[in-house]
Amino acid sequence: MAHQRTAGIGTRTSEVTPGRAAGSTSVVVCSLEPWGDVRRRLRILVDEIIDLDPTLRLLYVAPSTDIPHRLRHGQWDGLTGPRLSKVHPRIHVLRPRKWLPRVVGGFADRSLERQVLDAVGELGLPHPLLWVNDAGYAPLAVRTGWPTLYDITDDWQLAPLTPRALRRLVANEELLLDRAGAVVVCSPDLARSRGRDRPVELIPNGVDLDLFRSPRPRPASLPDGPVALYVGTLASERLDVDLVLQLAAARPDVQVVLVGPNSLGPADTGRLAAVPNVHLLGAQPYDQVPGFLQHADVVVIPHHVNPFTESLDPIKAYECVAVGRPTVATPVAGFRQLGPPVVVADREGFVAAVGAALASAPPPAGPVATDAPVPSWHDRATSMLSVMDRIRTEDGDR
Repeated sequence: MAHQRTAGIGTRTSEVTPGRAAGSTSVVVCSLEPWGDVRRRLRILVDEIIDLDPTLRLLYVAPSTDIPHRLRHGQWDGLTGPRLSKVHPRIHVLRPRKWLPRVVGGFADRSLERQVLDAVGELGLPHPLLWVNDAGYAPLAVRTGWPTLYDITDDWQLAPLTPRALRRLVANEELLLDRAGAVVVCSPDLARSRGRDRPVELIPNGVDLDLFRSPRPRPASLPDGPVALYVGTLASERLDVDLVLQLAAARPDVQVVLVGPNSLGPADTGRLAAVPNVHLLGAQPYDQVPGFLQHADVVVIPHHVNPFTESLDPIKAYECVAVGRPTVATPVAGFRQLGPPVVVADREGFVAAVGAALASAPPPAGPVATDAPVPSWHDRATSMLSVMDRIRTEDGDR
């Protein structure tokens, strides 16, 4: 059985401080997340690590612009203009362009790799560490020989993929699990599934305590009346749309507010939009999310309980604990082990549990009166940087 190195809640694998002695280092991050106002795990860790290591220069490779798809749908934005932009004195973002669909062969992937290599050359990044979150860049690790970190945040093998896409993902994952100097996972379930045949690093998620515990004004987009709030990506493999609709129907006096990027299909989006007390507010800037949570009467997590959600370590769980508002969640990973203010209810009892939480909830927008121990993103970035340093050291010793 493979040995697991675990950075548990509130622990650090090493102590790394700003200004540490080090030579100039460079990192290429191949991400599944776009660079923007919505900050998820990878983007947050990048921001923290840049602060921790003042010598680091970083190229962030965002998801590619799919040119054929955009042309088919009459979307012209993203087709022109610079692909490489500077967003920080030591961070550049590359948005590659994919000119051909993958069904025509490997040219599309090789073109993306070439765009990354061209950007690395243009920026003068010497022998960078390759931080792979998008497994589609597995061949780049082999092609370049760069020291590689594979960072797994979701078990996409359990998501609804076409057979061809699943075969490609499995092949790329096998390549990375064999090639990477370290494999980092964010949840115990991923540690079990990916740690069967090799060591993995368990680095869970965290929260920005200062941001989420500082009182924020009530967002103007929140509707009047009692608010049951969901914050997170609206995705069919996670969000139980039927349960959201049941809650809205059972409590027409409550405004059910969904905040986050909408990845649902047109049918589910239409079902939600047709209900008067359901509000789809879309993605919000990261620094405004605490205001939504602090001013909710109750936070709701109506997630499916399935193998995919079992693989997750929900960031919103840490944020809910930090804010301290009453929270009702289905029994999914990340919430089951939490105590007050989180209540876990199965699907059949979810609506009743929300009603009970609303009846006993203190008024929103009061001082955040919780000092529950919650791990910070600083802790998690410190652990990640320790792993990155070890990979670079091992690569230099070869």
